[in-house]
Amino acid sequence: MKKIAVIFGTRPDTIKLASVILELKKEKKYFKVITIATAQHRQMLDQVLDIFKLVPDYDLNIMLPKQTLVTITQNTIKKLDDVIVKEHPDLVIVQGDTTTTFVGSLVAFYHQIPVGHVEAGLRTNDKANPFPEEINRRLTSAITDLHFAPTETAKRALLKENISRNSIFVTGNTVIDALNIAIKKNYKFTVPLLNEIILQKKKIILLTMHRRENWGKPMKGACKAIKRLALLYPDFNFVFPVHLNPVVGDVVHGTLDNMKNVFLIAPLDYSDFVNFMSKTYLIITDSGGVQEEGPHFGVPILVLRKVTERPEAVKYGTVKLVGLDEETIFKTAKRLIEDKTAYKKMASAVNPYGDGLSSKRTVQIIKNYFNISKTKVEEFIPHK
Repeated sequence: MKKIAVIFGTRPDTIKLASVILELKKEKKYFKVITIATAQHRQMLDQVLDIFKLVPDYDLNIMLPKQTLVTITQNTIKKLDDVIVKEHPDLVIVQGDTTTTFVGSLVAFYHQIPVGHVEAGLRTNDKANPFPEEINRRLTSAITDLHFAPTETAKRALLKENISRNSIFVTGNTVIDALNIAIKKNYKFTVPLLNEIILQKKKIILLTMHRRENWGKPMKGACKAIKRLALLYPDFNFVFPVHLNPVVGDVVHGTLDNMKNVFLIAPLDYSDFVNFMSKTYLIITDSGGVQEEGPHFGVPILVLRKVTERPEAVKYGTVKLVGLDEETIFKTAKRLIEDKTAYKKMASAVNPYGDGLSSKRTVQIIKNYFNISKTKVEEFIPHK
């Protein structure tokens, strides 16, 4: 039996690892799964654990008030090291691009333990965008032994960095596996206001902004564009779960407060968020995960970023990069609202991210790695 340690610390990485953990736990004959939560983000992490009914074997609880990237790194290294020394797993699995991801892979490397990286190979090739995620990804890739690339684009990015072709596997993105677990047909939202908004049967535009590189003037410009759209289209409801960071909240509330069809609400838990997303007409966001989730529902997405490490949806047409320029955001959204042909083209585009089988592929690859079996794993290819 092989001992597999799965390390996570934030809402996004836990969402994308949940289905992998559940799939690994089905293989009780072969694997003992050790789940380790750094709790880099406390509240949002706990919500996801509840949804997927996961109880970490170790909860490092590192989150501190006003924590910095340095304090997160310091605390994670020490506490993770203690667990890895105690458990000494045969494989460490990390996901994505958080500080937990990089530090988890680094501690494993220090103990000469192989690393599997879920969602490997995402790149913008701009170390400041997104910050610090782009560097976290690159550093993790330099350590990783099994690269679970979500797309062919990600695989090519890894090959460009001289990573061995034999260590890269295109699995699709586990975010789709998670959606298949979380989406319910007759879902009732835990936030009563959301049920009320759905009952109004107006078209809904969902908004999210939080990226560090967008703080200040860029975020202000995006909020001004949203205000203009809300005034121009009073028959649309604009729903904005506002990030808890006051740097974000001050700008959003300062621009969008007291508008009848703009609902500024607290951040939603994962289940509420994705089920609400499935009922929206358009999404305007700077989130990476939302760029992957939206195409699953056929919802066009305008991305408030200059570059994206997820270019596939741009290529296939369900996502459009609009940056942070107020006029560009306003005009692009206006066209999608008024031009049915343009809207339909984006809404009917191919989802390039997954087919719900990514976790099964990932676990089979791990079994092959340990010579438990030698079943050939077909790479994920988007449907044409």
